[in-house]
Amino acid sequence: MKLETPSRLHSWQPSAAGRERLLACRGDPLFYADWLDAVFLHFETDPVVLQREVPWPLDLFEGRAFVSLVAFTMRDLRPRLGGRLAALPFKPIATHEFLNVRVYVKHGGEPGIHFLAEWVPNALSVALGPVVFGLPYRLGTLRYDHGLHSSSVNGCVEDARSGKAFAYTCTADADTVHRPCEAGSLDEFLVERYTAFTSVGLPGFGPKRLLRRFFRIWHPPWPLIPLRAEIEDLGLLSLTGNWSRHARLVSAHHSPGVENVCMSRPHLLLGGNAA
Repeated sequence: MKLETPSRLHSWQPSAAGRERLLACRGDPLFYADWLDAVFLHFETDPVVLQREVPWPLDLFEGRAFVSLVAFTMRDLRPRLGGRLAALPFKPIATHEFLNVRVYVKHGGEPGIHFLAEWVPNALSVALGPVVFGLPYRLGTLRYDHGLHSSSVNGCVEDARSGKAFAYTCTADADTVHRPCEAGSLDEFLVERYTAFTSVGLPGFGPKRLLRRFFRIWHPPWPLIPLRAEIEDLGLLSLTGNWSRHARLVSAHHSPGVENVCMSRPHLLLGGNAA
């Protein structure tokens, strides 16, 4: 798919603001990685139900709450400094698939996301993610065909413990051009996010005491095309909360991805009480 030069109506401000925030912290970015062949599947759900399950204030679009599933492949995670030698210890976790289940939140006026769950096929990543970044990694089998062969993509993710799965097939119009989404649109609200807020429980302090952190990323705006999605298995979503009982699919996108994504180190947020 060819890429089209963005016009002034296309999204740019969230990416520009994200870059400014990331570079404002000394020492960031810490890592680079490529995020490739992404499929976004967006669900609308009941904001009251969802807020009960999220330890951050929801960021709503015209009063509406959303949960998005983002299926993609990370390639070549590496530290910003140190070259090939510094990258060697990262090789076991540098390249693999992801399925992110994310909600839209705000903290201190900064828009971001919070992960309800993330499935990866790498056991070492599952061990490291919660400790280092507070990420809710779960082990799974992930099979993606996101190359838009014959204008279609498909994927299946199966939880290693329960066997529950999420499966989908999506189609796109032939010869559709990938481009950044329209500024101010719902699509921009859903895909152009550059801060992740994480929280994990502190042992011995009860369920309301959380270690709260954030990290930032930066990349140019996602080049996208719309997809028509058919969900073939929703069972996996029941593992992420009651929000899924009230969910309906509202839109989907494909992106060839973004390279050299900048990723910050995790930053601690003071005041660990859940919102």
